[in-house]
Amino acid sequence: MSSSANDTEVRATLWVQEYGRERYVGLAKNQTSDQQWTHLKGKFLLHAPFTKAVIFIEGPPAGIDILVDGLVLSPARKLQAAPCPKIENVLYGTNLLHNNGFTRGLSGWSPMGSCRLSIQTEAPHMLPSILKDRASQKHISGHYILATNRTDVWMGPSQVITDKLRLHVTYRVSAWVRVGSGGHGRHHVNVCLAVDKNQWVNGGQVDADGDQWYEIKGAFKLEKQPSKVTAYVQGPPAGVDIRVMDFQIYAVDRKARFEYLKEKTDKVRKRDVVLKFQGSNAVNLLGSSLRIQQTENSFPFGSCIARHNIENEDLAEFFVKNFNWAVFENELKWYHTEAEQGRLNYKDSDELLEFCEKHKIQVRGHCLFWEVEDAVQPWVQSLQGHHLMAAIQNRLQSLLSRYKGRFRHHDVNNEMLHGSFYEDRLGRDIRAYMFREAHKLDPSAVLFVNDYNVEDGCDTKSTPEKLVEQVVDLQDRGAPVGGIGVQGHISHPVGEIICDSLDKLAILGLPIWITELDVTAENEHIRADDLEVFLREAFAHPAVGGIILWGFWEMFMFREHAHLVDADGTINEAGRRYLALKQEWLTRMNGSVDHQGEFKFRGYHGSYTVEVNTPSGKVARSFVVDKDSPVQVIALNV
Repeated sequence: MSSSANDTEVRATLWVQEYGRERYVGLAKNQTSDQQWTHLKGKFLLHAPFTKAVIFIEGPPAGIDILVDGLVLSPARKLQAAPCPKIENVLYGTNLLHNNGFTRGLSGWSPMGSCRLSIQTEAPHMLPSILKDRASQKHISGHYILATNRTDVWMGPSQVITDKLRLHVTYRVSAWVRVGSGGHGRHHVNVCLAVDKNQWVNGGQVDADGDQWYEIKGAFKLEKQPSKVTAYVQGPPAGVDIRVMDFQIYAVDRKARFEYLKEKTDKVRKRDVVLKFQGSNAVNLLGSSLRIQQTENSFPFGSCIARHNIENEDLAEFFVKNFNWAVFENELKWYHTEAEQGRLNYKDSDELLEFCEKHKIQVRGHCLFWEVEDAVQPWVQSLQGHHLMAAIQNRLQSLLSRYKGRFRHHDVNNEMLHGSFYEDRLGRDIRAYMFREAHKLDPSAVLFVNDYNVEDGCDTKSTPEKLVEQVVDLQDRGAPVGGIGVQGHISHPVGEIICDSLDKLAILGLPIWITELDVTAENEHIRADDLEVFLREAFAHPAVGGIILWGFWEMFMFREHAHLVDADGTINEAGRRYLALKQEWLTRMNGSVDHQGEFKFRGYHGSYTVEVNTPSGKVARSFVVDKDSPVQVIALNV
């Protein structure tokens, strides 16, 4: 950099022209200045014939020079997959924190910084943390640790836990917190882990005041051996006291949780079925053998795709074979369909929709509007008042009249917990207006709210309670909200935390969809384990109506290290786990016809074939198990 530039972001970007379309691909980015050189390193994959490709460096403001000391472009080597890590000597069911009930004074605890710690008491009472087994819940002792004389946000009670941690193990965090004197209103409080001298890990957070106790819940995982790890509670500004009660850090016992989820899944996703055979051969079927094979589970499993993806035949084949729902990554977003005012581009979305319809894949619409200002194109940002309102009306009319009846869902105004572009400019009712008008233009589409970080306790802006409050407000304003979108961009998921969030959202009585699931871990075995946690938890929950992944192919993912298929088409361990779960959630069985000419079984909802050995030979029939009633009687002519 030159011209006295302070730290600024510099990016390497690929521009490619393929099939008459322009596409930009971010390759790498980093902070740089005029004091030092910065190394940018990235990779990309082109799987469609292209006429021109250009790599360029961008980012600094106008007037700032960019110096480039060489550019190397070479074929990427496939890295050998890391082995499955060995995880040994994990203590399940044991709190890593010594004296977490504070019954032994300050033993094991020390102040982070110069604050003062003391043990206080109040009347014992129940605080039923979601992270405890019901059988082990007990009255809290009433002892808590108080941190006073805090002169900075990072000060609070702490404990070193280095020797008790194991790499690659997910730990769940729970603590009850309350701010003390010096605080007015709510303050941000969170559990932190200081790893060595330069890493900070978030273990969960909550907005708390002095009126009541609030539960922090979260999770973390360490991938590299640390020399020192300190768990502590911090957050409120200087001068505000912190009270902490029943601080817990437990290793997650996934095997035990999975066994519980399998039983829950059996109740939620299966039903009792009676096959009743009739016809000329039915009287002679007593004891005849039969084989039942489920060909497809009707539960929606989908993925996002982009227009350029379907030029890769292997990618398209995997998508069609393994998903029954789709969502477009960018092609339906307003900044894509109308990058410049009045110049509409529906070519990409038209072709993607035709591809999905050809393969009988149902599609979610994402998204009509996006409330986060950074996702709003410049010409829309420049509008005010009735000009902005007119643009919104034109967007609704243009898209919904063009695709009426073809998208099953629409995310109406994306990420309203994290942005307020339209509300700031047009008032609070604009959000409900978008829902009302969308329903008028396409009554068949289910209209969704959609947001991120709702499911994992890591973001105080998007708690389940705040999303419920938002939906109720929209409904009070006449918005026909038909579903809740939980995006699911997550790392080291904890099943109990996800389930608790889904339970809280379910009180609205609306279907919940996981709309943008990606689970990141550099080691594909860890990624597979984490993905399984989320998939099992969502599939077992009665309020969840579908699960959509936010991509599956390496190099075409929103987040790195979340892919199921490597760039060369190899299905990795995460992909194999996904496919194995889909196979697990299919019903197969053998049996024989009883004396009533019937066969009874319990199976997953979806499509089936049955093959019966009759006196005159084998007879095959197809049938569908739906989810409308506890017992389904299906008559089959043989």
